[in-house]
Amino acid sequence: MTKKKDFEAVVFGAGPGGRGAAKRLVKAGLSTAMVEQELVGGECPFWACIPTKALLRPAELLGETRHTPGIDEATHRWPEIRDYRDYMNSGLDDTKKAESFEKQGIEIVRGHARITGPGAVEANGRELSAKHIVLATGTTAAIPPIDGIDDVEYWTNREATTLTEIPKSAIVLGGGPVGVELGQMLARYGAKVTIVESAPRLLVRESASVGDQLGELLREQDDIDLWLGDKATKVERDGDGVTVTLDGGDRISAERLVVAVGRKPRTDDIGLDTVGIEPGDKGIEVDAFCRAAEGVWAVGDVTGIAPFTHVAGYQARIACADILDDDRRPADYKAVPRVVFSDPEVAAVGLTPEQAAHTDMRTATATVDLSEVDRTETYGKGLAGHLGVLADTDRQVLVGAWAIGPLTSEVIHSLVVAINAQVPLAILRDTMPQFPTFSEAIQTAVEQL
Repeated sequence: MTKKKDFEAVVFGAGPGGRGAAKRLVKAGLSTAMVEQELVGGECPFWACIPTKALLRPAELLGETRHTPGIDEATHRWPEIRDYRDYMNSGLDDTKKAESFEKQGIEIVRGHARITGPGAVEANGRELSAKHIVLATGTTAAIPPIDGIDDVEYWTNREATTLTEIPKSAIVLGGGPVGVELGQMLARYGAKVTIVESAPRLLVRESASVGDQLGELLREQDDIDLWLGDKATKVERDGDGVTVTLDGGDRISAERLVVAVGRKPRTDDIGLDTVGIEPGDKGIEVDAFCRAAEGVWAVGDVTGIAPFTHVAGYQARIACADILDDDRRPADYKAVPRVVFSDPEVAAVGLTPEQAAHTDMRTATATVDLSEVDRTETYGKGLAGHLGVLADTDRQVLVGAWAIGPLTSEVIHSLVVAINAQVPLAILRDTMPQFPTFSEAIQTAVEQL
């Protein structure tokens, strides 16, 4: 082991949470090391957010041509799309990202890091000390304990977003955001796709109306087969492909198997026990200031609070403010936006009606079909979708909202602000939206309330 080196802060992980924290700490004058055992930048720029959106945008355009009068249905050129994906994920080369952080004064340490005691870290054979340790180790794809799955080749999000050729067919295990995005992407590029989801609908954590409508649209528009309320019990090789047996006895086969049933926190072998941290199934428990133990903070997906890049960045701000004792404030998660970049897009914030039903809150909901919004017909023919809002009737403020339709990833941010700032319904009702826009549905829904 090399000679001990002292830092004021050591950050585990160079993903959105880790790099956000490291940049803030070094800017504040703290000597900072950031340890990364894979690519500097984390999951998002190389295997998740960025490559998926680069692959989904052409697929979205293919769908838009079907709805736009006077436009011939488009075709795609996969090699060019693949090349653009490789440009967007930097060809899985993190050299420039690492150099950028080093120019800011952050020392990059490559390799596995482990806490060896309070304020002590071992990383790639180096001994580091730090008054402040920030854990941003993220998550990995969860692999379900299905009989035979270890004996077959399968894709996680990493293989699916770095694929070189489109398979003829694919079975996607999981109907959550990742399964929906990857399934529709493969379908629009020519694969015959089947999605298997053990819950009775897609996107089970969102409003039932959203999951139900998205399922109908995937069947109708993309010819995707949905097996809902079914669970895979066995996986077998089938020539060059795979066969999946469901709990009802049905068997389905495809060239590729994509596993998208969720994520698990990276908490193994990072020395949590040496500082008194006992991680749970969802990750490292933190308080409102992202503290995990004395001198230790955790941010991002490893906390299990919300698996989004923007939440990781937000938590980095909360943790650094606490470390620096500058503008300290507790984290507030009541208005976290959630978007599925399918076509149509799905966006939500706050509580769903199903979640609100388990509280003591008195609520009311209102839903507006996109057919009631003039922007819809100007945007294309045969578009389907809706926007819903959930209000606390005693306080007269919104506590939840959801939408499915074009551009909902942009529309949702007005509702994020409304919920975060607790804007009174009367003000939302009397705020003028631009005509014609999909945002008009917000005012119409509030008027219904």
